[in-house]
Amino acid sequence: MTLGQLGQVAITVDDIDVAERFYGDQLGLRKLYRFGDMVFFDMAGVRLLVEREQGSFTPASSVLYFRVADLGLAVRTLTDRGVPFTHPPHLIAPMADHDLWMAFFRDPAGNVLALMQEAPKGYAPVEPAPH
Repeated sequence: MTLGQLGQVAITVDDIDVAERFYGDQLGLRKLYRFGDMVFFDMAGVRLLVEREQGSFTPASSVLYFRVADLGLAVRTLTDRGVPFTHPPHLIAPMADHDLWMAFFRDPAGNVLALMQEAPKGYAPVEPAPH
C-alpha cells in the first residue's frame, strides 16, 4: 500500500461568508460548492475545505503554499485585490540550479498563507507599488 496524491486540506475560520469571498474573489480560487458552514475550493486538483469553527476560534492551520509562475505578478494582482502581505517577496533559499522565493499573507481569520516560486537564478520579483 502506498499513499496517493494529497486530496484535501482543511482550515478553520471564524466567518465563513468573509472567507468565501476572500478565497473565491480575492485569491481567485474556483469554488466547488458550499454546504452550510463549509465551502470547498479547487487548488489545481487538491480540494481546500474552509470551515467555520464552532465555539471559540484561534487560527491554527498549517501554512498553505501556493505555487505561482511569476511571484511579482501574483503579489501585484493580489495586492490590487486588497490582500495585504505580511512579508513581501523575498529569497528563501538559493539552490544550485534555481532560487526559492516566497511572500506571506494572512486570510481574514488570521491563517498564514504564502506564494512560492522556484525561480531561475538571478530572478528578482518586481515589487508592487504602495497603495
